[in-house]
Amino acid sequence: MDWSLFGCARQGHVTYAPDEPELRNRLMAPTAGGTAWRCLRCGAFVTDGEHGSGPAAAAPLVRRGQELRSELILRVFAVERFLRFLIVGVAAYGVWWFKYDQAGIQRAYNNAVPAIRALYQDLGLDVSHSKLLVLVNHALTISPRWITILTIGLPVYALIELVEGIGLWLGQRWGEYFAMIATSVFLPLEVWELARGHITWLKVAAFAINLLLVIYLVWTRRLFGVRGGKAAYDDRLRTESVIEMEQAALVAATATSGQPDQASRASTAIQPEPGEPAAAPTRSTAPPARAAQSGSTRPDTTERRSPPT
Repeated sequence: MDWSLFGCARQGHVTYAPDEPELRNRLMAPTAGGTAWRCLRCGAFVTDGEHGSGPAAAAPLVRRGQELRSELILRVFAVERFLRFLIVGVAAYGVWWFKYDQAGIQRAYNNAVPAIRALYQDLGLDVSHSKLLVLVNHALTISPRWITILTIGLPVYALIELVEGIGLWLGQRWGEYFAMIATSVFLPLEVWELARGHITWLKVAAFAINLLLVIYLVWTRRLFGVRGGKAAYDDRLRTESVIEMEQAALVAATATSGQPDQASRASTAIQPEPGEPAAAPTRSTAPPARAAQSGSTRPDTTERRSPPT
Protein backbone atom coordinates (compact mmCIF):
# COMPACT_ATOMS: atom_id res chain seq x y z
CA MET A 1 0.00 0.00 0.00
CA ASP A 2 1.27 3.45 -0.94
CA TRP A 3 0.84 5.35 2.32
CA SER A 4 1.90 8.62 0.68
CA LEU A 5 -0.99 8.48 -1.80
CA PHE A 6 -3.30 7.46 1.03
CA GLY A 7 -2.17 10.50 3.02
CA CYS A 8 -2.80 12.85 0.07
CA ALA A 9 -6.24 11.31 -0.43
CA ARG A 10 -7.10 12.14 3.19
CA GLN A 11 -5.32 15.46 3.67
CA GLY A 12 -4.71 16.80 0.17
CA HIS A 13 -1.49 17.56 -1.69
CA VAL A 14 1.30 19.77 -0.34
CA THR A 15 3.43 21.71 -2.85
CA TYR A 16 6.25 24.19 -2.40
CA ALA A 17 8.03 26.63 -4.73
CA PRO A 18 11.66 27.16 -3.64
CA ASP A 19 13.39 30.44 -4.35
CA GLU A 20 16.39 28.71 -5.95
CA PRO A 21 15.79 28.85 -9.74
CA GLU A 22 17.35 25.51 -10.71
CA LEU A 23 15.59 23.62 -7.93
CA ARG A 24 12.37 25.45 -8.70
CA ASN A 25 12.49 24.30 -12.31
CA ARG A 26 12.87 20.68 -11.22
CA LEU A 27 9.73 20.87 -9.08
CA MET A 28 7.43 22.45 -11.67
CA ALA A 29 6.06 21.46 -15.06
CA PRO A 30 3.89 23.45 -17.50
CA THR A 31 0.57 21.81 -18.35
CA ALA A 32 -2.57 22.76 -20.25
CA GLY A 33 -4.35 23.37 -16.95
CA GLY A 34 -1.61 25.60 -15.60
CA THR A 35 1.68 25.11 -13.82
CA ALA A 36 1.92 21.78 -12.01
CA TRP A 37 4.05 21.44 -8.90
CA ARG A 38 5.44 18.28 -7.41
CA CYS A 39 3.68 17.18 -4.23
CA LEU A 40 6.03 16.90 -1.27
CA ARG A 41 4.09 13.91 0.07
CA CYS A 42 3.24 11.61 -2.85
CA GLY A 43 5.73 13.01 -5.39
CA ALA A 44 3.15 13.51 -8.16
CA PHE A 45 2.83 16.71 -10.20
CA VAL A 46 -0.46 18.38 -9.32
CA THR A 47 -2.11 21.73 -10.01
CA ASP A 48 -3.96 21.94 -6.70
CA GLY A 49 -3.10 21.56 -3.04
CA GLU A 50 -1.66 23.72 -0.28
CA HIS A 51 1.04 25.76 -2.04
CA GLY A 52 3.87 27.51 -0.26
CA SER A 53 7.05 29.28 -1.30
CA GLY A 54 10.34 30.46 0.13
CA PRO A 55 13.90 29.16 0.59
CA ALA A 56 14.44 25.44 0.19
CA ALA A 57 15.74 25.24 3.76
CA ALA A 58 12.38 26.55 5.00
CA ALA A 59 10.33 23.90 3.19
CA PRO A 60 8.00 21.92 5.47
CA LEU A 61 9.04 18.43 6.56
CA VAL A 62 6.13 16.35 5.31
CA ARG A 63 5.70 12.83 6.62
CA ARG A 64 5.78 10.21 3.89
CA GLY A 65 5.56 6.44 3.54
CA GLN A 66 5.98 4.53 6.79
CA GLU A 67 5.68 7.70 8.84
CA LEU A 68 2.09 8.05 7.64
CA ARG A 69 1.37 4.48 8.70
CA SER A 70 2.80 5.25 12.13
CA GLU A 71 0.59 8.34 12.28
CA LEU A 72 -2.48 6.20 11.55
CA ILE A 73 -1.52 3.76 14.33
CA LEU A 74 -1.22 6.63 16.79
CA ARG A 75 -4.69 7.79 15.79
CA VAL A 76 -6.05 4.36 16.70
CA PHE A 77 -4.55 4.84 20.16
CA ALA A 78 -6.07 8.34 20.20
CA VAL A 79 -9.56 6.92 19.57
CA GLU A 80 -9.07 4.52 22.48
CA ARG A 81 -8.11 7.51 24.67
CA PHE A 82 -11.23 9.39 23.61
CA LEU A 83 -13.36 6.38 24.62
CA ARG A 84 -11.67 6.33 28.01
CA PHE A 85 -12.39 10.03 28.38
CA LEU A 86 -16.10 9.46 27.74
CA ILE A 87 -16.36 6.52 30.15
CA VAL A 88 -14.41 8.20 32.95
CA GLY A 89 -16.27 11.45 32.34
CA VAL A 90 -19.64 9.72 32.77
CA ALA A 91 -18.35 8.05 35.95
CA ALA A 92 -17.12 11.41 37.27
CA TYR A 93 -20.53 12.96 36.66
CA GLY A 94 -22.21 10.03 38.44
CA VAL A 95 -19.96 10.40 41.48
CA TRP A 96 -20.56 14.15 41.57
CA TRP A 97 -24.31 13.60 41.40
CA PHE A 98 -24.13 10.90 44.08
CA LYS A 99 -22.16 13.21 46.42
CA TYR A 100 -24.73 15.98 46.35
CA ASP A 101 -27.85 13.75 46.27
CA GLN A 102 -26.83 10.61 48.11
CA ALA A 103 -30.08 10.42 50.13
CA GLY A 104 -32.26 10.68 47.03
CA ILE A 105 -30.28 8.00 45.20
CA GLN A 106 -30.53 5.72 48.25
CA ARG A 107 -34.34 6.07 48.32
CA ALA A 108 -34.62 5.44 44.57
CA TYR A 109 -32.50 2.31 44.89
CA ASN A 110 -34.53 0.96 47.82
CA ASN A 111 -37.72 1.47 45.84
CA ALA A 112 -36.23 -0.35 42.81
CA VAL A 113 -34.87 -3.36 44.72
CA PRO A 114 -38.19 -5.32 44.80
CA ALA A 115 -38.63 -4.95 41.04
CA ILE A 116 -35.00 -6.01 40.48
CA ARG A 117 -35.44 -9.10 42.65
CA ALA A 118 -38.61 -10.05 40.79
CA LEU A 119 -36.84 -9.65 37.46
CA TYR A 120 -34.00 -11.88 38.60
CA GLN A 121 -36.45 -14.56 39.80
CA ASP A 122 -38.32 -14.49 36.47
CA LEU A 123 -35.01 -15.00 34.66
CA GLY A 124 -34.05 -17.84 36.99
CA LEU A 125 -31.09 -16.00 38.46
CA ASP A 126 -29.92 -15.82 42.06
CA VAL A 127 -30.02 -12.28 43.40
CA SER A 128 -27.45 -13.05 46.07
CA HIS A 129 -24.84 -13.79 43.37
CA SER A 130 -25.45 -10.61 41.38
CA LYS A 131 -22.21 -8.66 41.05
CA LEU A 132 -24.13 -5.59 39.94
CA LEU A 133 -26.17 -5.39 43.12
CA VAL A 134 -23.08 -6.06 45.23
CA LEU A 135 -21.30 -3.18 43.46
CA VAL A 136 -24.25 -0.83 43.98
CA ASN A 137 -24.52 -1.73 47.67
CA HIS A 138 -20.79 -1.13 48.10
CA ALA A 139 -21.03 2.25 46.33
CA LEU A 140 -23.89 3.33 48.60
CA THR A 141 -21.84 2.56 51.69
CA ILE A 142 -18.64 4.28 50.57
CA SER A 143 -17.21 6.84 52.97
CA PRO A 144 -17.53 10.60 52.31
CA ARG A 145 -13.74 10.89 52.20
CA TRP A 146 -13.48 8.46 49.26
CA ILE A 147 -16.38 10.19 47.52
CA THR A 148 -14.47 13.48 47.72
CA ILE A 149 -11.32 11.84 46.35
CA LEU A 150 -13.27 10.30 43.46
CA THR A 151 -15.03 13.59 42.78
CA ILE A 152 -11.64 15.26 42.25
CA GLY A 153 -9.65 12.37 40.81
CA LEU A 154 -12.02 11.13 38.11
CA PRO A 155 -12.36 14.50 36.29
CA VAL A 156 -8.58 14.96 36.41
CA TYR A 157 -8.05 11.49 34.95
CA ALA A 158 -10.65 12.18 32.26
CA LEU A 159 -8.86 15.41 31.27
CA ILE A 160 -5.54 13.54 31.09
CA GLU A 161 -7.09 11.02 28.71
CA LEU A 162 -8.55 13.85 26.63
CA VAL A 163 -5.20 15.63 26.30
CA GLU A 164 -3.51 12.33 25.40
CA GLY A 165 -6.08 11.70 22.69
CA ILE A 166 -5.71 15.19 21.21
CA GLY A 167 -1.91 15.01 21.20
CA LEU A 168 -1.82 11.56 19.58
CA TRP A 169 -4.46 12.51 17.00
CA LEU A 170 -2.56 15.62 15.93
CA GLY A 171 0.75 13.73 15.87
CA GLN A 172 2.51 16.50 17.78
CA ARG A 173 5.74 15.80 19.63
CA TRP A 174 4.43 17.31 22.87
CA GLY A 175 1.42 15.00 22.67
CA GLU A 176 3.66 11.97 22.22
CA TYR A 177 5.73 12.93 25.27
CA PHE A 178 2.63 13.67 27.31
CA ALA A 179 0.97 10.37 26.38
CA MET A 180 4.12 8.39 27.12
CA ILE A 181 4.69 9.99 30.54
CA ALA A 182 1.04 9.93 31.62
CA THR A 183 0.66 6.30 30.59
CA SER A 184 3.90 5.23 32.26
CA VAL A 185 2.84 6.76 35.57
CA PHE A 186 -0.14 4.39 35.86
CA LEU A 187 1.72 1.23 34.77
CA PRO A 188 3.07 0.39 38.27
CA LEU A 189 -0.45 0.70 39.70
CA GLU A 190 -1.82 -1.63 37.06
CA VAL A 191 0.95 -4.15 37.74
CA TRP A 192 0.20 -3.97 41.45
CA GLU A 193 -3.50 -4.61 40.84
CA LEU A 194 -2.76 -7.65 38.70
CA ALA A 195 -0.18 -8.97 41.19
CA ARG A 196 -2.80 -8.86 43.98
CA GLY A 197 -4.87 -11.36 42.03
CA HIS A 198 -7.53 -8.89 40.86
CA ILE A 199 -7.28 -10.14 37.31
CA THR A 200 -10.05 -9.40 34.81
CA TRP A 201 -9.99 -9.33 31.04
CA LEU A 202 -10.62 -5.58 31.14
CA LYS A 203 -7.60 -4.90 33.37
CA VAL A 204 -5.35 -7.17 31.30
CA ALA A 205 -6.47 -5.50 28.05
CA ALA A 206 -5.92 -2.00 29.48
CA PHE A 207 -2.45 -2.93 30.75
CA ALA A 208 -1.47 -4.47 27.40
CA ILE A 209 -2.64 -1.40 25.47
CA ASN A 210 -0.80 1.01 27.76
CA LEU A 211 2.43 -1.00 27.69
CA LEU A 212 2.27 -1.31 23.89
CA LEU A 213 1.70 2.43 23.52
CA VAL A 214 4.71 3.31 25.69
CA ILE A 215 7.03 0.96 23.81
CA TYR A 216 5.75 2.09 20.42
CA LEU A 217 6.15 5.79 21.21
CA VAL A 218 9.65 5.47 22.62
CA TRP A 219 10.91 3.28 19.77
CA THR A 220 9.27 4.73 16.67
CA ARG A 221 9.21 8.40 17.73
CA ARG A 222 12.68 8.20 19.30
CA LEU A 223 11.63 9.84 22.56
CA PHE A 224 14.14 10.68 25.30
CA GLY A 225 17.10 10.30 22.93
CA VAL A 226 16.36 6.70 21.96
CA ARG A 227 17.84 5.79 18.54
CA GLY A 228 19.34 9.25 18.15
CA GLY A 229 16.40 11.26 19.50
CA LYS A 230 14.65 14.09 17.72
CA ALA A 231 17.70 14.99 15.61
CA ALA A 232 17.80 11.50 14.08
CA TYR A 233 14.04 11.57 13.58
CA ASP A 234 14.21 14.89 11.71
CA ASP A 235 17.16 13.65 9.65
CA ARG A 236 15.09 10.67 8.57
CA LEU A 237 12.28 12.97 7.49
CA ARG A 238 14.76 15.07 5.51
CA THR A 239 16.25 12.08 3.73
CA GLU A 240 12.76 11.10 2.57
CA SER A 241 11.88 14.68 1.58
CA VAL A 242 11.20 15.29 -2.11
CA ILE A 243 13.10 18.59 -2.00
CA GLU A 244 16.14 16.95 -0.39
CA MET A 245 16.19 14.24 -3.05
CA GLU A 246 15.89 16.81 -5.83
CA GLN A 247 18.70 18.87 -4.31
CA ALA A 248 20.93 15.80 -4.18
CA ALA A 249 20.11 14.96 -7.80
CA LEU A 250 20.82 18.57 -8.82
CA VAL A 251 24.21 18.56 -7.06
CA ALA A 252 25.12 15.25 -8.69
CA ALA A 253 24.13 16.52 -12.13
CA THR A 254 26.09 19.74 -11.65
CA ALA A 255 29.21 17.85 -10.54
CA THR A 256 28.99 15.51 -13.52
CA SER A 257 28.52 18.26 -16.12
CA GLY A 258 31.19 20.53 -14.59
CA GLN A 259 34.10 18.06 -14.81
CA PRO A 260 36.08 17.97 -18.11
CA ASP A 261 36.19 14.77 -20.03
CA GLN A 262 39.62 13.46 -19.08
CA ALA A 263 39.26 10.44 -21.29
CA SER A 264 38.63 12.50 -24.43
CA ARG A 265 41.51 14.85 -23.57
CA ALA A 266 43.94 11.97 -23.05
CA SER A 267 42.87 10.24 -26.27
CA THR A 268 43.91 13.21 -28.46
CA ALA A 269 46.78 11.78 -30.46
CA ILE A 270 49.29 13.35 -32.90
CA GLN A 271 48.34 12.58 -36.48
CA PRO A 272 51.40 11.61 -38.62
CA GLU A 273 52.11 13.43 -41.86
CA PRO A 274 51.40 11.65 -45.11
CA GLY A 275 54.11 9.13 -45.85
CA GLU A 276 55.39 9.14 -42.30
CA PRO A 277 55.17 6.13 -40.03
CA ALA A 278 53.20 6.61 -36.80
CA ALA A 279 55.37 7.94 -34.04
CA ALA A 280 55.55 6.01 -30.81
CA PRO A 281 54.02 7.91 -27.90
CA THR A 282 56.50 9.28 -25.44
CA ARG A 283 56.15 10.84 -22.04
CA SER A 284 56.67 14.57 -22.01
CA THR A 285 58.30 16.02 -18.93
CA ALA A 286 57.14 19.56 -19.65
CA PRO A 287 53.65 20.57 -18.58
CA PRO A 288 51.16 21.52 -21.29
CA ALA A 289 51.38 25.20 -20.34
CA ARG A 290 55.11 25.40 -21.05
CA ALA A 291 54.71 23.57 -24.33
CA ALA A 292 52.13 26.11 -25.42
CA GLN A 293 54.39 29.04 -24.46
CA SER A 294 57.30 27.66 -26.49
CA GLY A 295 55.16 27.69 -29.60
CA SER A 296 55.20 23.94 -30.11
CA THR A 297 51.71 22.66 -30.55
CA ARG A 298 52.75 19.10 -31.31
CA PRO A 299 55.81 18.00 -29.38
CA ASP A 300 57.64 15.07 -31.00
CA THR A 301 60.83 13.71 -29.48
CA THR A 302 61.24 10.73 -31.80
CA GLU A 303 63.78 10.73 -34.59
CA ARG A 304 62.53 10.75 -38.16
CA ARG A 305 63.84 7.99 -40.28
CA SER A 306 64.97 8.83 -43.79
CA PRO A 307 63.05 7.08 -46.52
CA PRO A 308 64.86 4.13 -48.06
CA THR A 309 66.71 4.75 -51.32
